[in-house]
Amino acid sequence: MNPHLLLMDKEDARFQTLQQLHERRKQVVRLHKKGIKVMQIVAMTGLSYPPVRATIDLYEAGGWAAIRPALRGRNRGDGRVLSQAQEEAIQRMIIDKRPEQLKMDFSLWSRAAVGQLIEQEFGIKLQVRSIGKYLARWGFTPQKPIKRAYEQNPAAVQAWLQGEFPVIEQRAKREGAEIHWGDETALINTDVRGRSYAPAGKTPVAMAIGGTR
Repeated sequence: MNPHLLLMDKEDARFQTLQQLHERRKQVVRLHKKGIKVMQIVAMTGLSYPPVRATIDLYEAGGWAAIRPALRGRNRGDGRVLSQAQEEAIQRMIIDKRPEQLKMDFSLWSRAAVGQLIEQEFGIKLQVRSIGKYLARWGFTPQKPIKRAYEQNPAAVQAWLQGEFPVIEQRAKREGAEIHWGDETALINTDVRGRSYAPAGKTPVAMAIGGTR
């Protein structure tokens, strides 16, 4: 087993070459074929759950050919660039996860966030207009999310502080950035302009630190 394929940085996923991305997916499938459970594959590869699950679903739907990354960039014409399995995988990630849970630089599922997710998971870069067409086709609409404070769930606060915050803190140190909590800034966390794409009729949830409602 090649150790280089088991030490994968989640944050670098979007910067992988197509060959590297393909090798990552093949490694996931090989482990899956050995009967290793999904969460064990997540731990072994360092990948997050959604891309591991998506890779397995792609393989089971179309075999080895289905996990080969498409060429970067949008094809000419109005034909779909994503396969059916890829579309379903992206929809499931948007429904089940928030961007920050996937180590992305977004708090809501905007078209830009969805575009980054598609490029990160499948190596396909789409124009914003094309992303909007996919979202409309899927029945996803931009909605004002329900704000929910992490403090409403002490276990979630502790998990976030121990799991996600250290990653943010390390990144801030690398980039020479400062971390400001919502209550320490002049920003108003009741801004009504933010919208997050979600299936029509299913209101998304936006998490925030602080008890402001």
